[in-house]
Amino acid sequence: MNSYSSASSARMSRQWREVADRVYVRRYIDFDVTVGLVVGDDAAVVVDTRASERQGRELASEIRWITNNRLIVANTHHHYDHSFGNAAFLPSEMWGHEQCAARLRSDSRTTQYALAAAMPEFAYEYTEMHVTAPTKTFRDRVELDLGDRKVELAHFGRGHTDNDVVVVVPDVHAVFAGDLVEQGGPPSFEDSYPMDWPGTLTRLLEVAQGPVIPGHGDIVSRSFIEGQLADLGALASLARRVRFEGGSANDALPLAPFPVSVARVALVRAFAQLAGEL
Repeated sequence: MNSYSSASSARMSRQWREVADRVYVRRYIDFDVTVGLVVGDDAAVVVDTRASERQGRELASEIRWITNNRLIVANTHHHYDHSFGNAAFLPSEMWGHEQCAARLRSDSRTTQYALAAAMPEFAYEYTEMHVTAPTKTFRDRVELDLGDRKVELAHFGRGHTDNDVVVVVPDVHAVFAGDLVEQGGPPSFEDSYPMDWPGTLTRLLEVAQGPVIPGHGDIVSRSFIEGQLADLGALASLARRVRFEGGSANDALPLAPFPVSVARVALVRAFAQLAGEL
């Protein structure tokens, strides 16, 4: 390896953080997304692929500074910033919840044009890329064999979306939570199921015995999840009580445990769930 390659390798390795034995985390400026890599003797799992095919290629290249193993992709959910880089990893095996695959096939084109309109300087990057859905899907749980260790993909229920997947590395008690856990800001409720989210987080807590990697932000611990669970539980209880009393989402808004702009979306979704519309 020449001196240029050595320097490049050193810079690249510093951008990855090893949070447990051969469990790596990389936080990107773009959308403040956090991705992961779990390395075994025979294969490695890539947790999320970023927001475009170009960004996915960049990620794939950086992964090769850590391992040359066969790669397996796991999408934590269908949102573009976690899955639109999938095509860069073809022909690798790609896993996701069955609803993740369905939503990427049905909704991705609309999202691509919305991204292009919001960021015209990157319009070509988003409109011309090929969005790839997971090639392998599951409903509740699947186990991936990496040789000397196993990784579990589990759907604990609806929360941030209807297809949230948690990636568990049992031998080191590490968990990739996707956007079920948000450290970089308040939870995002646009596609959420606020009445289900507390129950889903409760199930996640059962496996949160070590580092928990959120979809955005820095690594958190069990206590952070408990705090977010308390807020989500309070919001669900508030929505249920106000609706029982004949009130509306607007009536509940001043008492919600989130910023007004966030709480408004959350309460509209919560009231829709309580009305049987979601």
